[in-house]
Amino acid sequence: MDAIRFHVEEIRFAERNVALRLPFRFGAATVTACPQVYVKARIRFADGRTAEGCAAEMMIPKWFDKNPALNNEQNFEQLRFALRDAREAYTAEPDAQTAWTHFASNYAALQSRARAKGLQPLVASYGPALIDRALLDALCLHSGTSFAAAMSGNLCGIDIAGSGLADDLAGFDMPAFLAKQSPRSRIAARHTVGLADAIDEYDASPDAPSDGLPTTLQAAVQRYGHTHFKLKLCGNTAQDIDRLQRIARVIDGQAQLVTLDGNEQYADADDFATFLDRMLSTPTLWKLAQKTVFVEQPIRRDAALQRDVSLGKRIPLLIDESDASLDAFVQARALGYTGVSSKSCKGFYKSVINAARCAQWNAALEKPRYFLSGEDLTMQAGIGVQQDLALVAWLGLSHVERNGHHYVNGLAAAPEAEQQALLRAHPGLYETSDGAVRLAIREGQLDLSSLNAAPGFATGKPGAGISWDAMRSVY
Repeated sequence: MDAIRFHVEEIRFAERNVALRLPFRFGAATVTACPQVYVKARIRFADGRTAEGCAAEMMIPKWFDKNPALNNEQNFEQLRFALRDAREAYTAEPDAQTAWTHFASNYAALQSRARAKGLQPLVASYGPALIDRALLDALCLHSGTSFAAAMSGNLCGIDIAGSGLADDLAGFDMPAFLAKQSPRSRIAARHTVGLADAIDEYDASPDAPSDGLPTTLQAAVQRYGHTHFKLKLCGNTAQDIDRLQRIARVIDGQAQLVTLDGNEQYADADDFATFLDRMLSTPTLWKLAQKTVFVEQPIRRDAALQRDVSLGKRIPLLIDESDASLDAFVQARALGYTGVSSKSCKGFYKSVINAARCAQWNAALEKPRYFLSGEDLTMQAGIGVQQDLALVAWLGLSHVERNGHHYVNGLAAAPEAEQQALLRAHPGLYETSDGAVRLAIREGQLDLSSLNAAPGFATGKPGAGISWDAMRSVY
């Protein structure tokens, strides 16, 4: 299909506070509540017609910028700056552009302005990541097409050759790559075990909520039938080994696949090697180690890409926080990393580019080595999780980290009318239980069939049933 050019006429932001039912600890940070931002964009076509689209994302503190001197509100303000800066850039463009060129023509300038303010590249990516999703939603709704069909037909107009953003893909046949993608109808929900999580009833907190939902790993496995798991590491080898042994006692008979997430907690490769040696030589962790397919970002970002990681020959290593720029995966590959995360807060174009790189690099190998993995940032039920699931389904991933259903009480923060609208639109993806509409995870799997068919970027209609008047418009 032909890429359509348009002007970005207006972009608005609104926020909704989300309280976590359980504290989520990753690395040195513990989150109990934070805002979720919603984006509404209006675009105008050459014939004067307009269309609106939307997107949503949590504003997780202490991930985009882990500077301990910053408080949570300062972290939120960093992300708000990124949103405002991207809005100013996109709406100021004098000429109509494709969805891709709106992104590509602003990428370098937005990164540069953020850097001048002392902001991390991940912060700078947050604004365009949400706006690009809202723009594509509007474009798909205008065209009456689903996200999967739009991506496979390159409705965005992705053109690497003329962008200067991924020169290593200059000779890659991107249209052919896009066209051959076929979205999955089901995907495994890889359950996150945070550092503050209770493992079983013996260490359950007396302060745990009595809302009918699981409060321990053991209870979550029993309720949702999880077979895929993501286990957080704290960076202290003795503590990590002890905790993994307790986790293994619960999941060894259930787990089909495990990933570990270091969240930058190991100082360097040597420090992480000490942990890996202990893990692989601990008899009670043998089954868990055999099912561990990769370790995510074990080394802090300021050191992760400074030297070769020979450890990558022992166990696949994936970059996440170090995936701060469009060429980060290329740099990481040269050092021995083989994986990279797909995360909606970094931008779906980055996921597409990195998936194309995996395809190009693996084509020259007898056995595929390079991979993309779907990761979460406490993605919430509603438009945020729908768009992320539509992306990983189209990319063909078989599992994706999902944690919002465990740490947050579904759509309880949204008005009843919004909850019911989403349930009607996606009856296989959601269910009503324990007083709220929430993700329906059965035998560890999510049903994505309605997302693949829905017009728009997994929204189904303008506004996606969101109760915009129930949120605060702050900027």
